[in-house]
Amino acid sequence: MATDNPSSPAAESETGATTDSAPLASIPVAAIEVSSNAPPTEAVRRPDGAAAVLEEVVVTAQRREASVQATPISMEAFSSDKLAQRGIASVEDLSGNVPSMVIEPHPLSSTTLRISIRGVGVTDAQVTQDPAVGIYLDGVYLARSAGLALDLADLERIEVLRGPQGTLYGRNTTGGAVNLVTRRPSVSGFSMQQQISVGSRDQLTAKTSFNLPITDTLAVKLAALGSRQGGFVENTGPGGDFGDREEQAYRLDARWNASERLTVDYAYDYSDLGYYNYMFQSIIPSNTPHGMADLFKPYAQSESVYATQRLSSLASGAPYEQSSSQIQGHALVLTAPLMPDLEAKYIGAYRKLIDNQYADLGGGAGSTGYRVDTQAYDGPAGLMAGGGEPTPLVIPQVYQEQWSHELQLSGRAFERVEYILGAYHFSEKGGEHGGPTHHIFNTKLDPSQLNFLLDAIPGLRDPLRDLVLPGLAAFWDYDIAIDNSATALFGQFTWTPPVLDDRLRATLGLRQSWDQRSARKDFIQTQYIEGQIAGIGLTAVPIPGALFGGVDDFVDVHAAREDRNFSPSFNLQFDVTPAATTYASYATAYKSGGFNTRDPQISAASGAASDGINYGFGFVEGFKPETVRSLELGIKSNWLKRRLRLNGAVFDSRYRDMQTNFMISGTISDTKARNAGKASMRGVELEAAFVALRNLILSLQYAYLDARVEEVIDINGNNVANLYPFIAAPPHSYVATIDWTLLRGGWGKLRGYLNYQYVGDRQGFVITEDKRGLTAIEGYGLLNARLSLAELRLGSRGKLDLSVSAKNILDVEYPAAAVDNLPHADRAVVWGEPRAYGLDLVYRY
Repeated sequence: MATDNPSSPAAESETGATTDSAPLASIPVAAIEVSSNAPPTEAVRRPDGAAAVLEEVVVTAQRREASVQATPISMEAFSSDKLAQRGIASVEDLSGNVPSMVIEPHPLSSTTLRISIRGVGVTDAQVTQDPAVGIYLDGVYLARSAGLALDLADLERIEVLRGPQGTLYGRNTTGGAVNLVTRRPSVSGFSMQQQISVGSRDQLTAKTSFNLPITDTLAVKLAALGSRQGGFVENTGPGGDFGDREEQAYRLDARWNASERLTVDYAYDYSDLGYYNYMFQSIIPSNTPHGMADLFKPYAQSESVYATQRLSSLASGAPYEQSSSQIQGHALVLTAPLMPDLEAKYIGAYRKLIDNQYADLGGGAGSTGYRVDTQAYDGPAGLMAGGGEPTPLVIPQVYQEQWSHELQLSGRAFERVEYILGAYHFSEKGGEHGGPTHHIFNTKLDPSQLNFLLDAIPGLRDPLRDLVLPGLAAFWDYDIAIDNSATALFGQFTWTPPVLDDRLRATLGLRQSWDQRSARKDFIQTQYIEGQIAGIGLTAVPIPGALFGGVDDFVDVHAAREDRNFSPSFNLQFDVTPAATTYASYATAYKSGGFNTRDPQISAASGAASDGINYGFGFVEGFKPETVRSLELGIKSNWLKRRLRLNGAVFDSRYRDMQTNFMISGTISDTKARNAGKASMRGVELEAAFVALRNLILSLQYAYLDARVEEVIDINGNNVANLYPFIAAPPHSYVATIDWTLLRGGWGKLRGYLNYQYVGDRQGFVITEDKRGLTAIEGYGLLNARLSLAELRLGSRGKLDLSVSAKNILDVEYPAAAVDNLPHADRAVVWGEPRAYGLDLVYRY
């Protein structure tokens, strides 16, 4: 925990002359205090009126407080001021703000995020698969990516760590970590903050927080958030509008300084979000093979809307339902200084997640003859599948409960060794529920396609001889459950040898992990031909599963596995000057194996999938752990009396058995998950910041990434790595900002902030050559701006900030996500946010 507030003792010392000459490792750290002062800017003015200097943000990236500049790892830290200037209130808002980090919404849930750092992430979000990028809220690991798009009620700081995190963090992750840090209570005095924001598309947000000292040793903090905003695509069909959302969030924090040897921190948070997913807009009609969908592609295309530019409206055929997320959690932290050089800390947490996800993957033309959704269905197939009643509306649900316990011992030994020792245990239970039997799709058939259907199984021709076949319908009923646990022992030791004026530090990290995973899957798919017999009523005929092969019925199918891993790391850091440090690090990490709930086959014995390919594995076999070894060299430096900052890192990472999910060609949601044999990533990350004038700061962060999958061996022994590129690895990405305080006086200040974000080309999925490029996303840049009147005095203790902001000023049209598996479209996209304006009012007391 730390502060970057220039009014705190730490910040004051950083603006003095002694800070410029102090070694980076010895930057002082103060406890966080709730203050009535405005958030700090990215530059700090010296009290003597001399030129401003760049601020030092203090972080806990390595489980102890240190300046970002003294932390030997490639990372990005967002102080409270930077969060405000860039409009970041959640993990989702980090998209585009961190070079080499890609954040995309999941195709079936806009609040479930697919996060990649340096090209490493997940392409799906399942309760049976761990993410490659760990998300931590005040030190507590968030195991599931569902609901990560929710705003946080009282966010103080975000830290983004690039590369493998295999030693200190709660879970072993191969891509990186994101630390979300909220504000802590303080006994120093009463304070409050009220923020009201209005903006485009009827946006209205209110955030409130109170810091309440109860006694000299006990303080509580209450925070609440309410927010609503409309989407940018109107639904001209029945139901809600695409993208509309409404959220409420609450948080309670308490800090009790029980004694000089014990501090107790407790936190409870609750979030409730109601939202309507965006509908995928079709770009290119389906011309590639789509399996069973080839039977009805012409009709599906006739009932779909296509456009290469962002449309302002689409239409659902069935009533469009609201999705929802409810998340709550408890956390308890006990901190006990046992002696001057030894501290013990316990972190215990419980969290619960319920995420209900409704999606419509239809053609956007409002057709009831062609639907891809889980809404109620009363056609003849629906009556047969529902036992005489229409199949009901089913909103698939992801649910999860997790418990975690972590014990740390940290201190100093033999005067020159700093250490952290720890033990960690994590367990979770959860699942995905999609029942009872419900509608997945229905469509009409063209007469020209009937002979293929009737000839496929000769035995069908006689009973269907007089039957007119106007359509197909499919239904699902599934239930998936998980029971996972993870245990780890870890340690990190930093030695400062008595040479080179104590400017050299060597750090050794060790971690042993044990993982146990079990899953159960029940899944039944039924399909029907709908028609009319000799003009006497409507009827439906079940289609034997053998007709379309490659899809098994799952009845109480269990899978289990155990994994273990030893992950060492080593870091060598050398302070070249008091204001410049270099480091070389070697890190290893692993991500446990798991199971693919969307695999339509039980096991390898199932044979070929629906695309005709025998992959040699199914749900039961699952996939193995993923491992990485990474070498990184870096420099962090301040120059010109801390008016110029130059940081850089180069890295080379080698992955073995990288886990990858891919769609089975011709299906809507069936996937395979396999281990790619070998992959490598090399890159360069640069950061520069310059106080060009007394009140003008220029900054640039840039990342170059060369990510290659080198080996994927298919069942026939062929290397098909060219079909499995990294889907979220832009070779170039950067963020450039101009921060200019235009006026400053006793009344406050006028400040302008201009930000340009660029994310380079992404290849997307391939799998087969005819799919290459269909889910690719071209590079794009977004221009954002903010103009603030800050620190306006209201009374003796109150201050007011008034800001106007604009995002995507040039109204660039860019895809946030793309798919190629819809029956009617070879390419369909969800668009990113269009131009939006906002007005923020913040009062502090």
